[in-house]
Amino acid sequence: MAIIDIVKYEQQEGVIVHKFPSCDLRWGSQLVVYPGQVAFFVKGGTVCDKFTDGTYTLKSNNVPLLNKIINLPFGGDSPFQADVWFVNLLQRLSLKWGTETPIQLEDPKYDIIVPVRAHGQYGFKINDAEKFVFSLVGNMPNFNETQLQAYFRGLLLTKLTSIISQKIINDKISVLEIPMHLEEISSFCQDKLTPFYADYGVEIMLFNIISINIPEDDPSLNEIKKAKNLFARLKIAGRDNYKMERSFDVMDKAAENESGAGAAFINAGLGLGASLSMGKQMGNQLMPDGNDVPPPIPTSVSYFLAVNGQQQGPYNVQQIRDAIAQDMNVLNLLAWKKGMKGWQPLKTFVEFATKDSSECPPPIPE
Repeated sequence: MAIIDIVKYEQQEGVIVHKFPSCDLRWGSQLVVYPGQVAFFVKGGTVCDKFTDGTYTLKSNNVPLLNKIINLPFGGDSPFQADVWFVNLLQRLSLKWGTETPIQLEDPKYDIIVPVRAHGQYGFKINDAEKFVFSLVGNMPNFNETQLQAYFRGLLLTKLTSIISQKIINDKISVLEIPMHLEEISSFCQDKLTPFYADYGVEIMLFNIISINIPEDDPSLNEIKKAKNLFARLKIAGRDNYKMERSFDVMDKAAENESGAGAAFINAGLGLGASLSMGKQMGNQLMPDGNDVPPPIPTSVSYFLAVNGQQQGPYNVQQIRDAIAQDMNVLNLLAWKKGMKGWQPLKTFVEFATKDSSECPPPIPE
């Protein structure tokens, strides 16, 4: 078997690790290590001597560990066997990653579960050649970027699903606000992934999240947008005012909907009033005139309310009372009815005044 005089590897695109094809060496052979490479000798599964870029003549004094293992006298033709590994230390900065299936996240602000997709790119370099070779390469003659990506792909996406969810939930970042936080989420992911890659002799670099988004055709996107709009209205108008506004909106819609349940209640009320009015007229015809006759039933009064600086109404007595029953804060609204000179708080109206419990008689004893 021919004895090798020159040991070298001219770097190929995408190759990370290359094992020199022959292990038959001799003292006096030359070792050439190109810039961006590191070479080391392995004998019997043990890493011996390591060399950075440069040209070396193999002698017993520059490979002391190997020399100790093989224990051969120095001489120009003294053969020995050892594996030589070349590892590329140059950075790779254009590796892509992306989630194969959406990550199910519960938005921490709006409590809506949404599916999000994420993708980006990252770089890496080998910072511990021996650990990398023994952890991932084994006895393969070559190891390239494609193999590295395939090995880490599943583990990377599993880790990222947990890491991204943790960051969004802990910092209470709504999925609608994620684009403004991509840089800090990217840094957080890189910090969390660094120890994981270090176990394999790899340093992860420039980890970037390009996008985290909800699929446009997903119904949850519309739901979370509605929740955001509602949150904004509550923040601007205040929760109490918003509740009152909604109460009056419901009453208005009920009055406008002639075929709805609300209209049925309103029409029922109007029918009752009409029946009572008709009965009163018939009673008046049968009863004699005199001071003991009650006065005529007053016509319906219309009330107008000021809600968030805007005039709302008209409302009748029953509608106002229904609103008060739902929310006592309605009494603090400014109101006006025919005959008044100006607006006054609704609680000052006699017909809506609330009585203190001390003014009410005690329960009738049994």
